[in-house]
Amino acid sequence: MSQSGKETPRPKYGILAILIIGAFIAFLNNTLLNIALPSIMADLQIETATVQWLTTGFMLVNGIMIPATAFLIEKYSVRRLFLVAIGLFTLGTVIAGMAEIFPVLLGGRMLQASGSAIMMPLLMNVMLVSFPIEKRGAAMGVFGLILMAAPAIGPTLSGWIIEQYDWRMLFHFVTPIAISIFLLGFFLLKDKKEKVNIRLDLFSLLLSSAGFGGILYGFSSAGNKGWDSPQVYLTIGIGVISLTTFIIRQSKQERPMLNFTIFKYPMFALSSSITMVVNMAMFSGMLLLPIYVQTIRGISPLDAGLMMLPGALVMAFMSPITGRLFDKIGGRILATTGLAITVVTTYLFSTLSMETTYNYIMILHAIRMFGMSMVMMPVSTNGLNQLPARFYPHGTAMNNTLNQVAGAIGTALLVTIMSNRTESAATDLAKEAVAGGVDPATLQQQIMMQAMLEGINFAFFIATFIAGLAFVLAFFIKRAGREEEVKKPIVPESKPVDLVTNA
Repeated sequence: MSQSGKETPRPKYGILAILIIGAFIAFLNNTLLNIALPSIMADLQIETATVQWLTTGFMLVNGIMIPATAFLIEKYSVRRLFLVAIGLFTLGTVIAGMAEIFPVLLGGRMLQASGSAIMMPLLMNVMLVSFPIEKRGAAMGVFGLILMAAPAIGPTLSGWIIEQYDWRMLFHFVTPIAISIFLLGFFLLKDKKEKVNIRLDLFSLLLSSAGFGGILYGFSSAGNKGWDSPQVYLTIGIGVISLTTFIIRQSKQERPMLNFTIFKYPMFALSSSITMVVNMAMFSGMLLLPIYVQTIRGISPLDAGLMMLPGALVMAFMSPITGRLFDKIGGRILATTGLAITVVTTYLFSTLSMETTYNYIMILHAIRMFGMSMVMMPVSTNGLNQLPARFYPHGTAMNNTLNQVAGAIGTALLVTIMSNRTESAATDLAKEAVAGGVDPATLQQQIMMQAMLEGINFAFFIATFIAGLAFVLAFFIKRAGREEEVKKPIVPESKPVDLVTNA
């Protein structure tokens, strides 16, 4: 079958269904864990800067693994990659569920990440080659609806499980589901792939790992070590040098592991920039809100999950709607509207107090998620639409890698800002207590709660400016894809039709 821009193989819904179920459980696992972070901190007696590694460590492994996925998708069949991915994810889930100390828990999370890193680019590539450009927005919208069901039910389910059982039950709950998905893929995925004579450049993989890994590790360590620590600036420096060398090496190779020439397509480059910035801002809500409502306000894990439920439902409900709107009106109107809402709501989150009502937080979070729903999928789809089909694996791998890097940097940056502001605020409040003739030791808990509140508010305030940068960039979005695909049909080198054969 021809692989022109107008002719696309009939979608094989069996393969898509299995891949989406696998991605769903990976998403669900992450949303289950967010609400559990305060409980894990208390049980394992660790600080915020340490527990954040359950998020940033996950991103670290993703950032190292994802650059190789473009090669893996070209080289191997969907069946083989999916079984390896879900197998690694399942093994990590079992290990994390048995963890009694933080390093074991973190190791399990990193194994989960190694599976998730393969799964998401694989699914995105199959989606791209399964639907023509004019139907891709709607298809991505339905795909988003299914995946957004995970954050819709995750926090509430997590809160209930933590109240009834230990936080380890979150992993025990996922384990049998992950095993079932592995068996489903083993027996039902039957796709074939022609042998492709390409080899992995091990030196490029080493440079990529040192580059992305060094940058992620350096930023993630800043929360614990401080920005002036050699462990932070040396690893970031090594990462930057390695990544620069990696990019230069890739530009000289006939078949690069990760093709950086895709950035010559302006809408792809712009969409990558916007989604990176949005990811940095988005993690402020995912990480800071559970800490605020549970640690400072004393709201139960179940009620904290219920508080975030409407926002997740709004995002899930809006996903197919924004997909269809994207097909009709393009990404700029959606992105600018959504980011305007995101900027305003993020700023309002920087004004939280000890008296902020439960309903106010819930409604504000729902409105913020409404804004986010108009941004991520339309912007990234618009950028990918401009790429020739042979670059789809590289485009999806690049997007996923950069989003992990941005998310980790954003998380580390905001946690560091929160921690530093909390420390300085606690010092100032203690001095005020002494000046007022009160022994600070008698008000220690009150001082720490007030200081942490100031730290969280300041982190949200900085996140407002980060979201504002994405808002400005969104005005430069133009509709991409149709003209190039019609003028110059291209037969993809990687033969993506092989990815959607017999299900």
